[in-house]
Amino acid sequence: MSIFQKFIFILLSTLPFMTVSAQDAPSANNIEWSAPYSEPPKSFLTKIIHTNKTGFYGLRVKGVEGQTNKPTVYLEHYLKEGMQLKSTKTLDLKFKGKMRDFEDVIMMKDNNMYFLTSFNNQAKKKNYLFAQSVDVPTMRVERSITKIAEVPTKNIYKEGGFNTHISKDTSKVLIYAALPKKKKQPERFSLQVFDQDFNALWSKEIALPFDDDRFQVEEYRVDNQGNVYMLGVAYQDQSKFRRSGNPTYQYMLFAYRNNGVEVEEYKVGLGDKFITDLTYRVARNGDLVFSGFYSEKGTYSVKGTYFFRLNPTTKEITNKNLKAFDFKFLTEYLSDKKRDKAKKASRKGDKKGAPELYQYALDELILRSDGGAVLIAEQYFVERDYDYNYYDRYGRGGRFGRSRFNSPFYSPYGYNNYREEVYTYNYNDIIVVNIEPTGEIEWTARIPKHQETTNDGGYFSSYAMSVVRDKFHFVFNDNPKNFDPNDKSNRLYNYDGRNSVIALATIDKNGQVDMKPVFDNQKAGITTRPKICKQIGRNEMLIYGERGRKYRFGSMNF
Repeated sequence: MSIFQKFIFILLSTLPFMTVSAQDAPSANNIEWSAPYSEPPKSFLTKIIHTNKTGFYGLRVKGVEGQTNKPTVYLEHYLKEGMQLKSTKTLDLKFKGKMRDFEDVIMMKDNNMYFLTSFNNQAKKKNYLFAQSVDVPTMRVERSITKIAEVPTKNIYKEGGFNTHISKDTSKVLIYAALPKKKKQPERFSLQVFDQDFNALWSKEIALPFDDDRFQVEEYRVDNQGNVYMLGVAYQDQSKFRRSGNPTYQYMLFAYRNNGVEVEEYKVGLGDKFITDLTYRVARNGDLVFSGFYSEKGTYSVKGTYFFRLNPTTKEITNKNLKAFDFKFLTEYLSDKKRDKAKKASRKGDKKGAPELYQYALDELILRSDGGAVLIAEQYFVERDYDYNYYDRYGRGGRFGRSRFNSPFYSPYGYNNYREEVYTYNYNDIIVVNIEPTGEIEWTARIPKHQETTNDGGYFSSYAMSVVRDKFHFVFNDNPKNFDPNDKSNRLYNYDGRNSVIALATIDKNGQVDMKPVFDNQKAGITTRPKICKQIGRNEMLIYGERGRKYRFGSMNF
């Protein structure tokens, strides 16, 4: 991510769409906690692979220093009753005396679980992808190994990597791989589509009509019929720098339908406006539903949203709509002085001074049953600072503080100065945009959140989400001071990785937001990891948290 200045957020005392109620928070009995467990040293849970009526399966990885692509991989099976750890299975990466690289464990239709590994054959300069079936109840891995893909690679460190995408009904899986790059040659990649039993359906090598350094793939998907859609950005020059003024890039969608035989190309643009984020989903009728954000200033701010549907067969575009957020939504957390300044700029038509939202990343596009959609985004950015230190000629140390300058720092006191990079991860407000089938904005809502942590990759930051009937539930770590009824400062306190509560924000069908603390992380002996939490039932979310080598699960019912 690019480096930007920190933003200061002021929580207003009263908002027309939000209520904060500490006194109505669920008690500890509303969350059922498992017993605490001890994890293997230097290991971490990476995802929940599968859930069923009897329990759930987790993937745990233990890295090996200097060999991060050959870790120890564990499958864990937990029972639904009490979230008890029933069994753990170590997945063997060795085959015929050679160590393979771990890729993933995926779940397909009809209860088919697969263990994916790869092997880079340096002699043949090829990278191979293998699949092994896993018996779900016993977690036993089949001995037979099937090669499902191969790509050329120059050496063990360059290219030849594999990526997967599974269709919504889990009946198809796409294996995507970039092919070796050649200077001033078109971008090349391979597509291979398989069914839920890993039977090959079709494959194709693609060369795009752009030089390799002028095109960037952003997203690829396979639908339930095995059609593949790839979204990317084509740049006008090799720098790929998105300048202010006028857009110097073009979003493009490439469709590979009918077993890859039919190839179509679609350009997506908004004239002189900047598309700052774009995504798409495949609707039940096969239409592609696009939505995202746009700006009039550049590529790192948001003024509004746009929406349209594309029939990939007829190329007809329908329900196209572009709508700016209203002034109140764009300025609700600004100070009175900044709001007045933004109002004057808007009246004068000053684009530079007009209000926009900054650094929001589009996370989800949820299709409504009536043809509308819901956009969910979170403000996210990373800052890189430097802590400067020195040692004088006598070995005495000191610290000069922090600077964002990249130039060398010279101490007036001694020698051997060095600097330590400091990364600050910012995960802030969540915004939700409800879009009608016509593309009009029905309502917008914002969840105030401030999470700023250092050198941790945002490990305990961000949020988890569940959709229960006509409500959206968001779970995240928050500073308990934000729910103190005696605090009248109207300040939004930061979650910095220390003591925190599990906060629950609920948005109803009218866009009304209700926030409350659910549980004190410290009392549970863990810190919640929202990126691992997952909805596992119609009204149930699986909570996961850890502290040191201790971890436990929780079941939250809405």
